[in-house]
Amino acid sequence: MISSQTILYALAGGILPALVWLWFWLGEDKLHPEPRKVIIATFIGGMIAVPLVIPFQSLLQTYFGSGSLSVMFVLWVIVEEFFKFLAAYTFGIRLRDDDEPIDPIVYMITAAIGFAAAENALYLFTPLSADNFLGGLAVGNLRFMGSSLLHIVSSAAIGIALGFAFYKSRRMKILFGFTGFLVAVVLHSLFNLLILHSDGTTAFSVFYGVWVVILALLLFFEKLKKIEG
Repeated sequence: MISSQTILYALAGGILPALVWLWFWLGEDKLHPEPRKVIIATFIGGMIAVPLVIPFQSLLQTYFGSGSLSVMFVLWVIVEEFFKFLAAYTFGIRLRDDDEPIDPIVYMITAAIGFAAAENALYLFTPLSADNFLGGLAVGNLRFMGSSLLHIVSSAAIGIALGFAFYKSRRMKILFGFTGFLVAVVLHSLFNLLILHSDGTTAFSVFYGVWVVILALLLFFEKLKKIEG
């Protein structure tokens, strides 16, 4: 049985590093920051998405687990990206506070960080429940630098698409949003599949690629700030 102390440490290990990323990305929206209560709700919504995703992924594993592992991973990614978007849309994007092109990406990243926080906490339960603190620290560091950034990058693709379609028609917003979703799925799936089929040295190259995409993401932030209706 998992102790309350283990649960507390796992949650702290998942949430506290995530708050560092959240602080960093919210800093990109200093001029017209989103309401704190909306950001908190979106972050929690992203966390809630994790237990909602698990049953769907288990179902997919039941039906596709005996086949191609790559196909199952891609299907898992589609489910994750959908629920992250659903969290961002429900708690942020559909509200009146979403009033400038940069806002959709802020909400998408916030939901993604919340999702990563809950997911990272789940991964910490195993080493911490076995009193393997160093193992938990290694897992936490790896997911802080890799998996969390991946969730940010993939969800940001949807936010960027919605940002560029901000002043366009509803039809174009749907088209841009769907395109962004496809890009998110491709990025996320590509990362997972490269890690799955790589050795230790190649894995570091994959993480390096994620950081390159992060730099591109910062450039998109600046571009969206300059869009006017």
